[in-house]
Amino acid sequence: MGSPPGRGRSKRAQLVRAALPCLVLTALEAAPAAAQSLTPDLFNPSRGGFVSPDTLPTRRTAGVPQAPSDAVPTPPDPDADPGKRRDAPAPSRIGQIPTYGLPAANGASGSGYDSLNRKRQQPKLYPGQPKPKRPAGPGSPVPATAPASSLGPPRIAPPPSETANKTPVPPAMAGTVPGQPQRRRLKRDDDPFGPVGDYAGSFLIKGALELSGGYDTNPARLSKPVGSPVYVVAPELLVMSDWERHALVADLRGSFSGYGNQMPATIDGLASPSPVEIDRPDFTGHVDGRIDVDRDLKLTSQLRLRLATDNPGSPNVQAGLQKYPIYATYGGTFGFDQTFNRFEVAAGATVDRTAYTNSKLTDGTVSSNDDRDFNQYGGVGRLSYELKPGLKPFVEVEGDSRVHDQAADRNGYFRDSSGGYAKVGTSFEFSRILTGEVSVGYSARNYVDPRLSQLSGFLTSGSLIWNASGLTTVKFNTDTQIAETTIPGSSGVLVHTYAAEVDHDFRRWLTAVGKFTFGTYDYQEQNRNDKTYSLEGNLIYKLNRNLWIKGTLRHDILDSNQVGSSSQGTVVMVGVRMQN
Repeated sequence: MGSPPGRGRSKRAQLVRAALPCLVLTALEAAPAAAQSLTPDLFNPSRGGFVSPDTLPTRRTAGVPQAPSDAVPTPPDPDADPGKRRDAPAPSRIGQIPTYGLPAANGASGSGYDSLNRKRQQPKLYPGQPKPKRPAGPGSPVPATAPASSLGPPRIAPPPSETANKTPVPPAMAGTVPGQPQRRRLKRDDDPFGPVGDYAGSFLIKGALELSGGYDTNPARLSKPVGSPVYVVAPELLVMSDWERHALVADLRGSFSGYGNQMPATIDGLASPSPVEIDRPDFTGHVDGRIDVDRDLKLTSQLRLRLATDNPGSPNVQAGLQKYPIYATYGGTFGFDQTFNRFEVAAGATVDRTAYTNSKLTDGTVSSNDDRDFNQYGGVGRLSYELKPGLKPFVEVEGDSRVHDQAADRNGYFRDSSGGYAKVGTSFEFSRILTGEVSVGYSARNYVDPRLSQLSGFLTSGSLIWNASGLTTVKFNTDTQIAETTIPGSSGVLVHTYAAEVDHDFRRWLTAVGKFTFGTYDYQEQNRNDKTYSLEGNLIYKLNRNLWIKGTLRHDILDSNQVGSSSQGTVVMVGVRMQN
């Protein structure tokens, strides 16, 4: 059986394709053949050994300067230097300084030590990033320190808490993010355990409440002491405005002292000079306002309230009382403050009223105290001149008139009067170490009744604060007042008070406070002089900003030249203070 027609034609085509190349090679055999000559260049294993430098593919193009290094290197001739022949021995390295392939300061980078003293590359900073300070290295000058002086106190080393490890702070709060603007440094908190307060609109409100209890060995200040447990509730409220112009400040402080025992109604068969119930309230509050008319003129005002009782042991306390009568003194001052460069003029009008509640006696009757109620109208003015920053002397003059609701008191004396005072002093501030105001003067008061002589005396007034160190503060206060009295034939009482206080921080959370108060009570035309002494110590443990623990120990002495009027007592109390 033969092959198909298609497969036969395919074989014939393959034979034709194989025959054609053979015919072409046969035709070329007639031309002569030439072989390549063998030259030394064929055995040169260097660049350019087969191609000339002008025809190299890696040659520089036109317009680009040729560097000497771009030239094709000439192969070394082994016969030129006999010492470098392959069969020559290697040179000896004995006694030769070794050389290495890395140059000097090759690994200094941008921060290491460079022995060649080359200029370092400055780091690139982001926009707004503060320029870093170069750290002090070897050979840098030592920072200057204040020389030790035998006159001043020695330098105090920082407490361990300043150098201890701190809690990590995020970079955004610490201001260390590259490109972040510098954060404004916050003011240092002088009282880290003080109340923070809350804002209500544009007013800052701070409140506190003290609860304490203890024992008083002689709460009524009797010549024969009778003790009693005591508790005290003392709230406080401070409201301050936060305005660009004008100002409003309200400062309200009160307390209530309650006693567990009652005092005897009679002593040695006579009515007791002390009430049976000796609970006493005490409140002092004032609201101060200022309107800034312009840069130099300000309108000032004050509303005030004083709520209290007569002091225990005072001769003004009636015998046979069931409880203390309460009096209230309220009023206001309205004035202005004008500045002429360094000269300042301040003046104001004052209106006050004092009213007593009726006295409740042990026999159930009620005694009126309307003869002790009076109104007082007056004015006060001050001229001051700023000699230099922190020193401003002044002259102050005050005058007033007192008008009682009843022309004659219970003993038939007409106690309407007029008087005033004049004093000179200065306010000062010496580098925040010693600040305050001191003044001296003279006070006098004349009465309508000719049987009552003029009440006058030397006047002292002042308030000083001395920051002895960062841990100790010393305060001093003095004041003089002319008070009313109900003693027959006496014009009034000239009261001088002097107080000193020392605050010391053993730690920021542990504070000790020591107080000493001295007072004199001069009853005119009665040949009676009372002296009071009070020594008090407080220890305050501050748990946090909102809770304090307080302990108090106080000893009071009343020394009178009248027989049977002297007394003394000791008070011990422990309490807590809650504040915000």
